[in-house]
Amino acid sequence: MQSTNLRSFKRKLSYHRKSFRSFLNKTEKITIRGIDKLTPEIEKEVWQEVDCLSCANCCKKMTPTFTDQDLKRISAHFNQTPEEFRKQWLEKDKNKDWVNKQQPCQFLNLKDNKCSIYAIRPADCAGFPHLSKKRWKEYAHVHKQNIDYCPATYSMVEKMMARLPQV
Repeated sequence: MQSTNLRSFKRKLSYHRKSFRSFLNKTEKITIRGIDKLTPEIEKEVWQEVDCLSCANCCKKMTPTFTDQDLKRISAHFNQTPEEFRKQWLEKDKNKDWVNKQQPCQFLNLKDNKCSIYAIRPADCAGFPHLSKKRWKEYAHVHKQNIDYCPATYSMVEKMMARLPQV
């Protein structure tokens, strides 16, 4: 597993973003036989190559959506009510979802890129980057967003494109 160089990642992303988005747009519109069986295979390869702790770009540049269950669990950890927790840390976004007020995430330790509430983190964080969460076609739009921030998603799409050159 290699350490992630964010400068190099951003350079590669700027060069390949257009072709990756084009591929993802196509995979949203057409059904590709075998893609859902290929996804978990490629995901295993990706996690052998990508070290999230050397990156944490998701925690630095994105925010999770906090569900009601997340709010109850995390606020209890801090001996707060969900309302107190929301008031201190969260705001509503354009979709009326609860998200972090600040970036990077207030729970990210910038010295080691570890989450200070990892055991009770939001469900959105626990599932990120959602590489094989659902059928590919249903999640291609999420991958389209995540390639801009996540080297694992970038690698997943890159490998998928190499294995499906007909798309």
